[in-house]
Amino acid sequence: MPLKYKILAMGILPLLLAVAIIGILVVYHNHRLGEDQVALFKEAILSSKRAELQNYVTLALSDIAPWYQEGRGDAKAQEKALQVLAELNFGEDGYFFVFDHTGRNLMHPRQPELIGRDLWNLQDSANGYPIQALLHSASKGDGFQFYLWRKPSTGVETEKLAYVTLLDGWDWMLGTGIYLEDVERATHQVRAEAANRIRVTMVAIASVALVAVLLVSAMGLALSVREHRLADSKLQALNRRILHLQEDERLRVSRELHDGISQLLVSIKFQFELAGHQLEAGEPGGMKALNQATERLGAAIGEIRRISHDLRPSLLDTLGLSAAIGQLVSEFRQRSGLCVHYRDELDGLTLPDTTAVALFRIVQEALANIERHADASWVHLALLRSEHSVVLQVSDDGVGFDPRAVERISAGIGLRNIRERAEHLGGTLSLSSTAVQTTLRVVLPASAV
Repeated sequence: MPLKYKILAMGILPLLLAVAIIGILVVYHNHRLGEDQVALFKEAILSSKRAELQNYVTLALSDIAPWYQEGRGDAKAQEKALQVLAELNFGEDGYFFVFDHTGRNLMHPRQPELIGRDLWNLQDSANGYPIQALLHSASKGDGFQFYLWRKPSTGVETEKLAYVTLLDGWDWMLGTGIYLEDVERATHQVRAEAANRIRVTMVAIASVALVAVLLVSAMGLALSVREHRLADSKLQALNRRILHLQEDERLRVSRELHDGISQLLVSIKFQFELAGHQLEAGEPGGMKALNQATERLGAAIGEIRRISHDLRPSLLDTLGLSAAIGQLVSEFRQRSGLCVHYRDELDGLTLPDTTAVALFRIVQEALANIERHADASWVHLALLRSEHSVVLQVSDDGVGFDPRAVERISAGIGLRNIRERAEHLGGTLSLSSTAVQTTLRVVLPASAV
């Protein structure tokens, strides 16, 4: 995978992971809040239902109070009380029922077929015993009981909340109940609203995540396009510089061959021709002309060696970097007349060919710059060795300069060449310059290839 895609993935994946975690936490907490809300809502409704049922039973007791208080044990009073209770109702499925302490039904206005039957062992669809549970709640004094019962209006067994109380004088259990379908519908609606809020929240989170991913992708694409354009422009500039440098080098070599070697060889040719004519004619100056031609031939050979040395120093291949730079320093000392101190601390370290050539060319460029521009009296040059790198340091006492300004106007020459050579091998260049001293320091990895 290309580096730019890896960077883009490293930007998007943590974002998606964070959004996913946030979404999970939001869903979890919203679900818990929704369930808590449903529980509170249901409890509030049931509390109002309990109070409502207690009020209904209290009203029923007040309606039969005359017969209960004045006719204890009187069958006619009990029959009259049952008639009154049977006529009491509220809503479509709101009614009162009466059982004795053995579980026999005494009155049920909506299901008359149950009257007189012993329902003690009656079971609902959940294998519960509703009559036993109602009598137990009434005897405990709590009075409230959830159970399943067939709803008269629909004939479907439905959950019901009842409130019952004991009439000890008659051994009756009087009660009424409310079917909880409306409560279930209300709680279901609350759950649906909570689920809808979760969906809306998740859509909002997903929208934000999508926008964020699109923004990151767009920024990555823009950065990639910009980097591509910058890389293309740099590559084009580098190609132009390489072509210019090649042409400059060819021009320099051509000029040196034409102005130096070519003229020397022509002069030697004429000298040998003159010596040949003089020797054939028996003139005494023939040997002298031959000796002069031989001397000029030696000078031509030396000039060829110099040009060859400039193109690729032979000592760099035979004796290594330290000796090649030593010869370069010696030639510079003789040519410039400056006091040059060379310190080599590589201790025989063998460097890759590319590193050695780069250091040699950097020294060449640095000494050439000092000779042309520094107006110095001394130069200190050092090759140092650290744990994983090679350090080249060149100092002089010249007039100094502004490194940034010089690099701006150099347009690919001098210091810019030195910097690019160093950076190409993963190294660094640092410059410091004052009016009394300038120091160039290059650090290259010892293993650069």
